[in-house]
Formats: sequence, structure tokens, C-alpha cells
Amino acid sequence: MNHKEQLRKRVELQAQRMKQAEKDRPTLLSQTVYIGTLGLLFVLPVVGGAYLGRWLDGMVEGYSIRWTLSMIMLGVITGGVNVYLFVRERE
Repeated sequence: MNHKEQLRKRVELQAQRMKQAEKDRPTLLSQTVYIGTLGLLFVLPVVGGAYLGRWLDGMVEGYSIRWTLSMIMLGVITGGVNVYLFVRERE
């Protein structure tokens, strides 16, 4: 095979790869849905933890925010793990 044929084949292969990459590029809507899903995966455990902690603090006599803070922190950790696992799965 001469150099011209090798060069032509390489250029054709690159052109095919570029066309495929253009086809596979995510749309604005799919990116928006992805970011929204990440947000919900993080925020829902935090908000749920805050409500659960507030309810538990209401069950205890006197003023306390111990359960609220603990459940918010647990929600942050859980949300972070959710986001990490979701992003890792998509790769």
C-alpha cells in the first residue's frame, strides 16, 4: 500500500468518527434532564432528612435541633453517594 492510500484511509476513518460523534452528541433537552435528575438525587435526601429530623426533634421535650442537624448531614452524604453512583453509571 502506498502512502497516498494510507493517508486517504486515515482521513476517511477520521471523517466517519467525526460524523458519528456529531450524531451521538447529546441534545440540550437531554442535558437539561440529566442535570435536573442530578439535582433531585441530591436535594431529595437532604430535604427528607430535614423533615424527618424536625419530626424527631418535635417528639423530644424541650428545644433541640440535634436530630434535624444529624438527619440533614445524613441526607447530604446520601445525596452525594447517589450523585456519584449515577454519574459513574452514565460513563
